[in-house]
Amino acid sequence: MKLSLSGTLFSVAACAVIALSVPSASSAGDTIKFGVAGPHSGDLASYGLPSINAAKLVIDKINAKGGINGKKIEMLVEDDVCKPEIATNTATKLVSDGVDVVLGHICSGATKAAMPIYKDAGILVMSPSATSDELTLSGDYPNFFRTIAPNAAQSPAMVDFAINKLGFTKIAVIHDKGDYGKPLAEGAKKYIEEGGKAKVVLFEGITPGAMDYSAIVQKIKKSGADVVIFGGYHPEASKIVTIMKKKRLKTAFVSDDGVKDDTFIKVAGKAAEGVYTAGPQDNSTNAMATDAKKEHKAAFKKDPGAFFEGAYAATIAMLNAIEKADSTKLEDLKKVLQTEKVATPVGDVSFDKNGDAIGVGFSMYVVKDGKYVVVK
Repeated sequence: MKLSLSGTLFSVAACAVIALSVPSASSAGDTIKFGVAGPHSGDLASYGLPSINAAKLVIDKINAKGGINGKKIEMLVEDDVCKPEIATNTATKLVSDGVDVVLGHICSGATKAAMPIYKDAGILVMSPSATSDELTLSGDYPNFFRTIAPNAAQSPAMVDFAINKLGFTKIAVIHDKGDYGKPLAEGAKKYIEEGGKAKVVLFEGITPGAMDYSAIVQKIKKSGADVVIFGGYHPEASKIVTIMKKKRLKTAFVSDDGVKDDTFIKVAGKAAEGVYTAGPQDNSTNAMATDAKKEHKAAFKKDPGAFFEGAYAATIAMLNAIEKADSTKLEDLKKVLQTEKVATPVGDVSFDKNGDAIGVGFSMYVVKDGKYVVVK
């Protein structure tokens, strides 16, 4: 299968990756500077590192064919550790280095912190993972796009699954108090209450990074909940389900795309079995997604991690817009992104007026025999 970026044709099949290094600029303006921002170290590095790999795979193939409109693409990689206070420094550094577009950030809180800096600089940002509704639906960030659906779609997917698929009626909604987990949990609570089919028996936040979550597990037990819906990331989720397992709670656990990562399974071990999560839609029937995974395996000798397909898609979408517009100016790129479809591992995508990818959504997954599998 071939992907066309106008005159630049490259195979998405088993095309060998010629080199994973990215050329340096000989002088200002000689290259298209492509930023990649996200957690590349720390507890959530497994969310950010796949985006670097995705960008490398796409960019190396384009550069091997001569680049875009005579310019090679240069990657500028910056680590924000998924922390808002560091993300502002990351964004400032990328802007000062003359970045043209940015893939990232990964976590919603870090993304929201960085966006004003990119907005002031007129730089296009596209995230494969930041689901905060505010990023697109508030209208505050006209330079932000994403290849994942917002929490406005994720919360209902989790609730509908817990109630209509699993048949639970007493729900404990727990969150990590963050810019990602708390709004997602609040959306789930509202959706449950409006639906009238189930009852929220507990709604509470936890402190991220705490060593022990026995207190919240005890509250879950006392609430009589059939199921926990959790908004947050895998470090906290793994601790909670481990304690639930030790306490022999039979309460089911349903979480979000912030938990759908192999690191959760590695840390939680047997306690992860049977845990359900929402996650980016299943793209197993998309030939480009299959080929991209094969490329990753060949280049990096391992399977890709979280948000890889979305990052690969975002890289394609932004570079396609640059070539079609023959420009890196925000308004020129937005015009292409919002009027033309481009083939990617998450489907043939274009973007709505808010910056959300049209046609993407969430699937539900369950941990079975130590692996995430799609719930049919």
